[in-house]
Amino acid sequence: MQIGVAYSEPGQQVWLNIEVPDASTVRDAIERSGILKQFPHIDLDTQKVGVFGRMVKLDAPLSAGDRVEIYRGIIADPATIRRKDIDEAD
Repeated sequence: MQIGVAYSEPGQQVWLNIEVPDASTVRDAIERSGILKQFPHIDLDTQKVGVFGRMVKLDAPLSAGDRVEIYRGIIADPATIRRKDIDEAD
């Protein structure tokens, strides 16, 4: 079955369409995609993953057409950044 694997960093986005066996899990798809070689700093033990924006575990089964997403940690609270931008505009 065909699925997608997506990951992005500032200035770089990767979306790979790959073929995986029918009984594949999220972990299987990520490993098969080669994205861990392209981004060796990805740590599946600490980073969250999801399918179509819904967080799932690495052993979650996949269905044809799913989009696996690897999430990066939030560096700053968006509300804090927004407040800072407003304060600087005053």
